[in-house]
Amino acid sequence: MTGIRDGVAAGVVWSPSLLEYRHSADHPMSPRRLDLTMSLATELGVLQGVDLIDPGSATDEELLRVHTSRYIDSVKAAGGLPPGEHVGMSHGLGTADNPTFPGMHEASAAVAGGTLAAARAIADGVATRAVSVAGGMHHAMPAAAAGFCVYNDAAVAISWLLDNGYDRVAYVDIDVHHGDGVQTAFYEDPRVLTVSLHQHPATLWPSTGWASETGVGRAEGMSVNLAYLPAVTDPLWLRGFHAVVPGLLRAFEPQIIVLQAGCDSHREDPLADLSLSVDGHRRSYLDVVALADEICEGRLIAIGGGGYELVRVVPRSWTHLIGAVLGVPVDPDTVVPESWRTMAGRLTVPDRVPQSMSDGEIPEYTPWEPAGADRGVEIDRSLARLDQSILDTRRSVFPLHGLDPDDPRD
Repeated sequence: MTGIRDGVAAGVVWSPSLLEYRHSADHPMSPRRLDLTMSLATELGVLQGVDLIDPGSATDEELLRVHTSRYIDSVKAAGGLPPGEHVGMSHGLGTADNPTFPGMHEASAAVAGGTLAAARAIADGVATRAVSVAGGMHHAMPAAAAGFCVYNDAAVAISWLLDNGYDRVAYVDIDVHHGDGVQTAFYEDPRVLTVSLHQHPATLWPSTGWASETGVGRAEGMSVNLAYLPAVTDPLWLRGFHAVVPGLLRAFEPQIIVLQAGCDSHREDPLADLSLSVDGHRRSYLDVVALADEICEGRLIAIGGGGYELVRVVPRSWTHLIGAVLGVPVDPDTVVPESWRTMAGRLTVPDRVPQSMSDGEIPEYTPWEPAGADRGVEIDRSLARLDQSILDTRRSVFPLHGLDPDDPRD
């Protein structure tokens, strides 16, 4: 079920059944983005020698780890309604974000099954890392669909891991939207560290993910949120990531990391306002893989999430993700195969089809230091605002992990 690359056993979860998750013909979360990703990864040779892991389907019992029985029954019923009908059902179904579609339960259970299959492959020792780009439905709540998400595959898989040999799981969410559903699922569970890096909740749905949301009871400090104001670029985003994520992961010492790699933080994404490049995405994936290698013997589950520029962004970003997980990073200067460009050109204006695997950016950053302005160092307003957001997050949670929020070495 896996391929051995650079001494690491890694698996890729995939089946055409995952293309059945399709709310409507014009819905932003089109399965074409998955099809184009897997086609690009295949044509570039990233998947060479890798036997794909079949996602199977999450059972009702497995979904009940996170979701209520009444909600699951409602999803099954929704799958029997006319496609795309906005019927105003309960449980967040039949809305503009989550219109009904035939086979809604079966398609959603396959997505959850894919992330579970990745978790099982690692728990069984078959793989050290695994990736399922169809996963990442991080907004789904216990009794409601939300934000294009029906079943919360990440929360289901984390719950399964907690019952199968793991008692410290770190969830890192780099989607532009707050990972609210996963945070909710484990807000009182000290065994799960959830870290979400997202666009500021005052400027983007779901309007949650403030630094003050830190968990409750014994789990206080286990929910971590870093918010970015609109227009943040690769250097600023990476500055924030490295000011928060590595120190917390090293302090928590997870046995496995779950990475939600939504790529809707890209500057061309139509639904959000950050300004990252595919080069910045690639750097973030490699940084998380390196942290997994350092902290938890490489154990990593990577899943997809948001990303709504279907041709120029998602296929390249997630091909970089697959390459990073498999231990065969794709060179940014790699030319996109002409055959793939021809296929993708049927879905957009031909001159918008990307020529290479890079946006031409160099994703470097300046490490964070506190209170630069207080020392008379002049910095621009965007950097000052980011640094204040970093400090808010660090001061909210770092002391709870025995870390000094004002010491950049922590």
